[in-house]
Amino acid sequence: MINFLLTGTILGLSAGFAPGPLLTLVVSETLRHGTRSGLKVALVPLITDLPIIILTLFILRQLSGFNLVMAAISGLGGLVVLFLGIKALRTGTTPEINPAPPKIGALFKGIAVNFLSPHPYLFWLSVGGPLMIKAGEHSLAAAAGFILSFYAMLVGAKLGMAVLIGKSRSFLSGPLYVLIVKGLGLLLILLALALFREGLLLLGR
Repeated sequence: MINFLLTGTILGLSAGFAPGPLLTLVVSETLRHGTRSGLKVALVPLITDLPIIILTLFILRQLSGFNLVMAAISGLGGLVVLFLGIKALRTGTTPEINPAPPKIGALFKGIAVNFLSPHPYLFWLSVGGPLMIKAGEHSLAAAAGFILSFYAMLVGAKLGMAVLIGKSRSFLSGPLYVLIVKGLGLLLILLALALFREGLLLLGR
């Protein structure tokens, strides 16, 4: 149970602070229209991710009896997390902000960005989905703990970013943000090694 809570926390914080399309939109909306607009975008994963999770869990359930396929998915998940960890370690600049004025509301723009981005689909198919299934095999509480800790940290990090940027626009270019992202990058690399190990164990069955 504790392992799944910690894993969800690490992945959620990493996804929340990592530069990407949704974080860029949180930043840009906060800078243009204030903290409230950035907070709306930060809540987008709570709206968009449920159908993505259901779809990927359904697919993975159909494949759960094929150890070779699940080992390959675990290996892919390890590569995804390793890539995110290395990318986090290389973070040192502020996410690029598009100066063009928005044409639609912040919330709808965030929904469009998240649905059209490949990141949530790839994450839940290769990392989040397999971890959810494994947690569910342990107990329902473990599965609930994983997904709740993941989204609490993911959304909480982006909400916190919107508030901090609204109060101090220099936060993203300061050393604290870079230090947080780099520290989470190291944890992601360790988690990637655990996923590789899981894949090797599946191959040995």
